[in-house]
Amino acid sequence: MKQYVIDQLREEDHQAITEFLKKNADPTVFSDVFWLNIPENLYTDTQKEHSECPPFYFAVNLSEERVDFELLIRSRQILRCSCIHYADRRQREYILNYADQMLEDLNIKI
Repeated sequence: MKQYVIDQLREEDHQAITEFLKKNADPTVFSDVFWLNIPENLYTDTQKEHSECPPFYFAVNLSEERVDFELLIRSRQILRCSCIHYADRRQREYILNYADQMLEDLNIKI
């Protein structure tokens, strides 16, 4: 799995990220996994053509000492489709910027 990993989190970093994600992301049935939608203006041409598949999202996996931002863009409606693929350049930039901005907003120094 391709992902952007931030590791060596301290306990207080983990707590801050958990609270941030609870407020800014969608929870899942797994307590430390969150979903964040990709803005529609960043959909690829294939994703735009698939009107039955949006919204598209990426997953954020949080563990005690790390947070992983997955680079696989998934559909909330269907598990297998040609529109589900790794982030393109613009989507990847969005995910990395989101992660970096989160750290900055939370004043987490890695």
